[in-house]
Amino acid sequence: QETLFPYIKNNVREYLRAHWEEEECQRDVGLLRKQAQEDSSLDGAVPIPLESGSGEEELERVIQAVVDNVHWQMSLDRKTTALKQLQGHMWRAAYATGHVKGEIFEDVVPAIRKWREAGMKVYIYSSGSIEAQKLLFGYSTEGDILELFDGHFDTKIGPKVESESYRRIAASIGCATNNILFLTDVPREANAAEEADTHVAVVIRPGNAGLTDDEKSYYSLISSFTELLLPSST
Repeated sequence: QETLFPYIKNNVREYLRAHWEEEECQRDVGLLRKQAQEDSSLDGAVPIPLESGSGEEELERVIQAVVDNVHWQMSLDRKTTALKQLQGHMWRAAYATGHVKGEIFEDVVPAIRKWREAGMKVYIYSSGSIEAQKLLFGYSTEGDILELFDGHFDTKIGPKVESESYRRIAASIGCATNNILFLTDVPREANAAEEADTHVAVVIRPGNAGLTDDEKSYYSLISSFTELLLPSST
């Protein structure tokens, strides 16, 4: 919220200018253009014109349209594949150059190492793309910690607020839902996971949205991974 998304807003123009001629960037723009066509009936939607190759001024006009489209989608907190793909590529460049690092709470890595030593498997499920997840954990304040995870899931498996997504994940990893513990800071996600018969703990961290009194009394709450007492084997 405070680092990655502002980075996109503040740097998308410069990124497009620097990478415009590259095939990957052109694919990203093509996807955004296609999404813009699908969004044409939405209030405030920003179309992205085709480039006819007639000089620097026209290029700037197309780039401006892409910038405006990205800002519009982000202002609505949209999760379109086109937007996520461009964001993922921009973040990859930012992580690789050291402009951005994934910040990891200090209790996380020791706890995960302990769980893995006990024979448990650890997976990430995020609304951020799998590529974005791998960047965050590959270029973190704790170094490259990707080895700690057995797999990654994003919303291609389904939305985090739908119980069916958790059943699909369980099937994918070959595990009964009631042998899974899901950690989240979002009550709607916790509710969906519970509906799928998954164990849930709600994590209280600095910067997370507050919980209602009912939510506080209903859910198991932790503020550090050290508070989790898990069984010694799966």
